[in-house]
Amino acid sequence: MQAIWDLEQGKYALAVQRGRMPPTQPTHGQFALTNGDPLNCHSYLSGYISLLLRAEPYPTSRFGSQCMQPNNIMGIENICELAARMLFSAVEWARNIPFFPDLQITDQVALLRLTWSELFVLNAAQCSMPLHVAPLLAAAGLHASPMSADRVVAFMDHIRIFQEQVEKLKALHVDSAEYSCLKAIVLFTSDACGLSDVAHVESLQEKSQCALEEYVRSQYPNQPTRFGKLLLRLPSLRTVSSSVIEQLFFVRLGLAWKCCKGDLLSK
Repeated sequence: MQAIWDLEQGKYALAVQRGRMPPTQPTHGQFALTNGDPLNCHSYLSGYISLLLRAEPYPTSRFGSQCMQPNNIMGIENICELAARMLFSAVEWARNIPFFPDLQITDQVALLRLTWSELFVLNAAQCSMPLHVAPLLAAAGLHASPMSADRVVAFMDHIRIFQEQVEKLKALHVDSAEYSCLKAIVLFTSDACGLSDVAHVESLQEKSQCALEEYVRSQYPNQPTRFGKLLLRLPSLRTVSSSVIEQLFFVRLGLAWKCCKGDLLSK
């Protein structure tokens, strides 16, 4: 997976040089988590959750300053850059979390190919991605890849579903530890095709779920239904079509996106 990530980074840099993708501006200390919660404020963190959190590529400035711009004013270029960085960081996070790198490479690829869109939605909610630009992005995507009238209607309905999923997660005020556990639960799914050790992947999902339950019980003792509410958000993440995410955020990147996606999810 390191080779995949290195290759992807190289193609990303090449796309920037050729003007197909906006350059990333490294920043520090500018990303605020949903609850504004620095990692050291938790009174309880299991060793497993701590490792999940440390695996984040950008723990405090995770996706740069775009999400923090006044009044959430973002152009199409900036939102597409943010989306690309969220996807790439999800893969890098998976590569660094406990147990995932120890899986067979074919299993790693199968899990990422199945869950990348769900991880993307979770990252979008965590960074409070401004969703008012969705119609502009849709218009840009439709211009780049025209559709029939019926498909346009269906496409816009899928965009609404994406917006709803992000807003429902944001309404729960999920903290950084909870997001890390939710992503691990999503990633370690036995639903992926062709897994060499289904039982092991299931055990990792159970471990992640138990860690979340213990954390929520400790940190939110006055919210007895919180754990259940968090878990109930996960099945609906699959209602967000991965093809719609591609059309909405990445179609403008053209060949650069196809190359990067192939390197990230197909090796």
